[in-house]
Amino acid sequence: MEYEKICDEILQCDKKIRYVGVYDYGELHDKLRPGIQSFLSKEETELSLSQAVYRWSTRKKTANKIGKPIFALAKYEKIFRLTFPIGGAGLVLVSTELDVNLNESTEKILEIINKYSK
Repeated sequence: MEYEKICDEILQCDKKIRYVGVYDYGELHDKLRPGIQSFLSKEETELSLSQAVYRWSTRKKTANKIGKPIFALAKYEKIFRLTFPIGGAGLVLVSTELDVNLNESTEKILEIINKYSK
């Protein structure tokens, strides 16, 4: 999978996107928008990602009743964080500014992910 391209395309689709991380096969490939200061250290990001992988696995357990999860959204005091599945067991983590147009950005991100998931 072209992790670098996925990160670049997602960052380019909206200037309000701060961070993109693709976690696949136990490896994290990520990019922070140039000029942006990360709120989390690399270690904190990896811990948060491992927790996201666990939460995603629990969401999949109810898929036969309510359908496959498409994305998850969390709002924090400083950012929105979106989580999307990619490939077999991979995840894409995206953080945005709070003034992002969530519907528009989410649709663009889904298009990019779908392009690389085929």
